Amino acid sequence: MFSARQRVVLLVLLGAGFMMSVDFSILNVALPQAGAGVGLGPDGLAWITSAFALPAAGFALLFGRLADYFGRRRLFLAGMVLLAGASVLGGLSMSAEQLLTARVLQGLATAMALPTSLSLLTTTFDGSKRERVLGLRGALLSAGFAVGALVGGALVSLVGWRAAFFINVPVALTVLVLAPFVIAESRAAVRTRLDVPGAVTVTGGLLAVIYAVIERSLPTAIVGVLLLVAFWRIERRSPAPLVPVHILRRPSVTWGNFAGLVVCSMEPAMIFLTTLYLQQTLGLSPLATGLVFGIPGVASVFAGVVAGRIIGRFGYRTVLTVSMAVQGLATLPLVFLGTDRVTALVVLIPALFIGFYGHVAAMVAYTVTGTSGVADEDQGLASGLTSMTQEVGGTVGTPVLAAIAATQANHLAGTHLALSVDVMLTLVCVVLVWLGLRPRLTEQPVEHLAGLVVPRVTDPLKFQ
Repeated sequence: MFSARQRVVLLVLLGAGFMMSVDFSILNVALPQAGAGVGLGPDGLAWITSAFALPAAGFALLFGRLADYFGRRRLFLAGMVLLAGASVLGGLSMSAEQLLTARVLQGLATAMALPTSLSLLTTTFDGSKRERVLGLRGALLSAGFAVGALVGGALVSLVGWRAAFFINVPVALTVLVLAPFVIAESRAAVRTRLDVPGAVTVTGGLLAVIYAVIERSLPTAIVGVLLLVAFWRIERRSPAPLVPVHILRRPSVTWGNFAGLVVCSMEPAMIFLTTLYLQQTLGLSPLATGLVFGIPGVASVFAGVVAGRIIGRFGYRTVLTVSMAVQGLATLPLVFLGTDRVTALVVLIPALFIGFYGHVAAMVAYTVTGTSGVADEDQGLASGLTSMTQEVGGTVGTPVLAAIAATQANHLAGTHLALSVDVMLTLVCVVLVWLGLRPRLTEQPVEHLAGLVVPRVTDPLKFQ
């Protein structure tokens, strides 16, 4: 059971994540109205999303590490202050430049608040409580997206697109009032000098790679890859690296984040392609489309709660790979959908129920995996990695599968091809993650009992 103080800590940290998830979903609904309100044409609407996604993904790792050095609570509160200010700026926007500036600042605020709230959770709770808390976090993040999809259209219709920004402000202020009283400061025991070359190369490399995917720019992709290679070389030689190489070599960190990248890129891309299918092929209204996704999304909240409990019983390796497989296999029926509305909905809605359950459970499992076995002084880094993975996946998956779909002359055929790639890639990665997280036992005979050799387990966490 949680103590009264722990419940308030959960309310503050999970409430902040829920708010950011709801806001992202609502603003997706409000994109056309927001663009029209500031004179932004249809070709520029994508940048309302991209202006947020670039800093949210590019700076998550850096801010997660800075939180280890300078205080996780301090950076979390700074992120909430910035989010509140950026939301006010966005809600009052009278020009496209002002709106896009607000979105960039919201992305930076998310890069500050999301990994720090996660690291505060992982350092505040341990054992089975930690797994339950991460399960609740995954459930609420998914619930926020679904709630935003359900209420976004109604809210924007009744109040206007500016409400998508202003809704953040009272929640952020409530968090700022409560957090200093219930959340203790948390940082690494030894303060280390900031690795500036590493910070510059990794942030620049991530920004370049993400931008290259969004804009399909090969030169920018090359620059991004070169910066990330430089970052790796710097980290191997630095006496105080931003990202210690031994952290990245942990199978739980490496394969947990690899799984997260697949999980977080394929599901949003599936939702995007299916949204176009529902509206352009089946002729459903935006409200009906929101209900098709929103109702299974709300129901899948329970998957996060269950996942947090069963990880302690079956281990994160099993739960992660099974959940990924469920997500991928639930997408398979969508590959065969046609133009008949009744048949399509009869197949689609149960598939979404099952797929969303797998997705939410996989989200929880990859977060647990990616932060397991990492010392408290590096929890900000581990949380920054998992947050970065989530943001990068959510940003790059949709344009990649949309580009695959665009190779076909027929919209329905393109959707089928892209979803087929989604399924195949997910299932191949399930096998890779299962093998990557296999138990590793280094046998060093230290005791002899009745003629039996008893090995020393050098890293027991790898058995999970």
